[in-house]
Amino acid sequence: MNQIASVPAIADQIVIRAESALDFLAREALLDRAFGLDRWRKTCERLREGRLPAPGLAFSAIRGGVLVGTLRFWSIKAGDAHDGLLLGPIAVSASLRSQGLGGAMIRLGLEHARALGHKAVILVGDAPYYERFGFSRVGAEHLDLPGPVELARFLALELAPGALAGAQGMVRATGAFSESEGDRRLAA
Repeated sequence: MNQIASVPAIADQIVIRAESALDFLAREALLDRAFGLDRWRKTCERLREGRLPAPGLAFSAIRGGVLVGTLRFWSIKAGDAHDGLLLGPIAVSASLRSQGLGGAMIRLGLEHARALGHKAVILVGDAPYYERFGFSRVGAEHLDLPGPVELARFLALELAPGALAGAQGMVRATGAFSESEGDRRLAA
């Protein structure tokens, strides 16, 4: 099962594991419920389209054999010379929101990203929520995304000090493209 962590504080035990191609239908249904069909029109989708998540950085939360959470990171270039990751989407089943699962998944994902040698993460999200993990406008203030974005929601986190120093310009996708049917189930 590739169990990575468990979340015992939430009613029934939840296991966080590496995402698999078998999670495809449940993951897509969860994302549709969480974000609606307009999710495909979001600016960050331009960076995920047809690409695979960053290796080792796609997670599924499972409770009783059912997918109840998803988190993925994507390889990007932040400006001309700064490699990084894009966090998102993250979604948790409505019945489990505000119980700590999203936070547990983010902390686990950031730990894995750091362990894999990644140095910076960007995202578009609610600052009051993501600030608790260390995200802020610092590092993203001179970057642009390929579409409209509310600047207050465009946040960054340096996993290594100075990783985004001087970062400016367009954020571009750098991850691998999906090529096989199995890959397509893992791609955006």
